[in-house]
Amino acid sequence: MEADIFEYHKEEDTHIESFHGEKQTFIQPTSLKDPKLEKLKQALVYWINSTLKAEHIVVQSLEEDLYDGLVLHHLLSRLAGVHVSVADIALTSLAQIRKLGLILEQLDKRLGLQDGSRIKWNVKLIHNKDLLATIHLLVAMVRAFQPELDLPQNVTVEVVVVEVSRSGIKSDVHTEVLTEERDAGSGSQSKIEREDPIEQLLKLEAHKVDTVKKAILHFVNQNMSSMGLQVADMDTQFADGVILLLLIGQLEGFCVPLCHFNLTPVSPSEMLHNVTLALDLLNDTGLQVSSVDPQDIVSQDAIATLKVLYALFKKHKGK
Repeated sequence: MEADIFEYHKEEDTHIESFHGEKQTFIQPTSLKDPKLEKLKQALVYWINSTLKAEHIVVQSLEEDLYDGLVLHHLLSRLAGVHVSVADIALTSLAQIRKLGLILEQLDKRLGLQDGSRIKWNVKLIHNKDLLATIHLLVAMVRAFQPELDLPQNVTVEVVVVEVSRSGIKSDVHTEVLTEERDAGSGSQSKIEREDPIEQLLKLEAHKVDTVKKAILHFVNQNMSSMGLQVADMDTQFADGVILLLLIGQLEGFCVPLCHFNLTPVSPSEMLHNVTLALDLLNDTGLQVSSVDPQDIVSQDAIATLKVLYALFKKHKGK
């Protein structure tokens, strides 16, 4: 019996010893409920799914869907043209960790992060489904590979850092920045140059904005006249997605089967289905519209609608 007790304490001491000097970081429960954090998570999920649509990969949860390396591997291949020689599906934990190590090594190189002190993620954190590390990694990838994409700005979370040492357990609370607020200083000049054309347009005088809107409206009606359709109000007539789908088909030279969308939508969900399909079709044709969510169009967001129509106008105006 005494020998058993001795062995028990020996194992317990060894277990505690393994955590000496280790720091673990947790997001405060109150921050997890922050709407700004939730909006950032949704934006990242939408970005991943849009980027990997051709691969038929659908992500629903940042915590649950990225830990095994499959999604990160496809993102690395799609965004940086780098294909790591690893199995597409890693079934065991050991295989997943090995795969993640190779992928993160290549990602860190492409992100220009050779200094390990600046990296806020690692194989262990990603594989353990650490939300904080996963978001830091994805935000860094967006900034590096698609800097024109507008993520929610100034998103911060309260985190608790716990450190185990021989003297006991220490904890500290601080604010972690996930995305910064963009400013107009000299350091942001490159961001200004990449600003969306519609955002630039809306800063001009009202009569100039009106001139561009009239030109886009004329372009739309020119292409819809053969179908006997006329658009008078750009802000409202695209909200249900029907005319938008028909316009895309007309410009791109294909017909969207009626069984794939609602020709006479009556509910917000049917409208959202139509608009989502329209934006997916645009993405499939290589025409990506930055920072436009399908719900924005359904909600009659004039800027979002104008961004989509301007993208079509710019691509097809010469035809």
